[in-house]
Order: sequence, then structure tokens, then C-alpha cells
Amino acid sequence: MAIKVHGPMMSPAVMRVVATLHEKNLDFELVPVNMQAGDHKKEPFISLNPFGQVPAFEDGDLKLFESRAITQYIAHTYADKGTQLLPNDPKKMAIMSVWMEVEAQKFDPIGSKLGFEIVIKPMLGMATDDAVVAENEEKLGKLLDVYESRLKESKYLGGESFTLADLHHAPSLHYLMGSKVKSLFDARPHVSAWVADVLARPAWSKTLELSKQ
Repeated sequence: MAIKVHGPMMSPAVMRVVATLHEKNLDFELVPVNMQAGDHKKEPFISLNPFGQVPAFEDGDLKLFESRAITQYIAHTYADKGTQLLPNDPKKMAIMSVWMEVEAQKFDPIGSKLGFEIVIKPMLGMATDDAVVAENEEKLGKLLDVYESRLKESKYLGGESFTLADLHHAPSLHYLMGSKVKSLFDARPHVSAWVADVLARPAWSKTLELSKQ
């Protein structure tokens, strides 16, 4: 049975999973979910993810949800295919895991709020909350100072090789680079070089192509 990813390609979480599959050169079926119609909150989708959030994922008889858990499953299960997204060394794995947590716990909440206010709201004809933007721009600047220090030490967040820690950032980076907060990334040379590297990957280009279809 083929790998299936359920969800719309505009979702950052769906993009995260699809980019991982492309890094691994794996074939998969993208199953559309009409979120405007609320299909993610009812059957049959709700049996795949009881929280009613995208994506849901199937690989044979295995059913998963939560994008970061899915990417780790893909990277472990298909370790011999495509890009090696996980270090073999336990210490390097631990460092990568730290930065995966930083992305999920610190970067994503800020990036998601800014993306919603600056990118999504205007698309939906809603007014941007300038106070929320200003507050999160300040938070992002402080966070990117930490990233700049880290990326002075190594090319990628987990070390010298591209890993899931970097890949997990790609959807938010993509949306934020098209907004005014791009200047916060550009002002930090190591961060700026890292962003350019992550978003120039062939697997990410394939992911964006799929989102345009």
C-alpha cells in the first residue's frame, strides 16, 4: 500500500511531511482535505486524527498524526533512502534533538503568529493586528540572535549536515521570507545564509511545485 498524506498543501505541517518524503525520494499519494468545508473535523478524516488537524499519514497499516512525529518515522524507517536526515552518532543526535525542540517550542509559535497576521489574514481579507506583529517581531529578533550564535559554530543547527532540525523550519521560513520580517533574518549573516541554503534544496522546490498545483 502506498504512503498517503492527508491535507492541503498550503498547510505548513503538511509541507513539512511532504518535504521529508521528497528528501527521501519516496513516492506518495496526497489526499486532499477540504478544510473550508470542515472535512478535517468529521469522518473519515477524524478516524485518522482524532484532534481534527492536518496532516494525517498512512504507511501501509500504520496511521500517524503530528507532522514532526511523522517526519521522524520517515527518517528512521527509510534511513537507507535519499538524504540522511538523522545523525548516527548519539551525541550528534542529541544536539539535533535539542534544535528540533527549539523549532517546535520557541520558533514555531512566533513564526506561526507572524505568518497568520502578516500573510494569512490579508489573504482572507482580515485586518492585521499590529500590536501582535510588533510583540512577535521583538521575540523573533531575540530568538534569531541565539540562532546566529549557533550558526557561527556549524553550517546547520544540528551540526555540519542538513537534518530534520533544519527541515522542520522550512514552511515557516518560506512564508516569512515573503513578508516584512525577512529583514530580521537578513540582518544576521549566518542566519541569512542558513535560510537560503534550506529553501534552495531540491526537495523543498518539489514541495512548492506541488503546492502550486
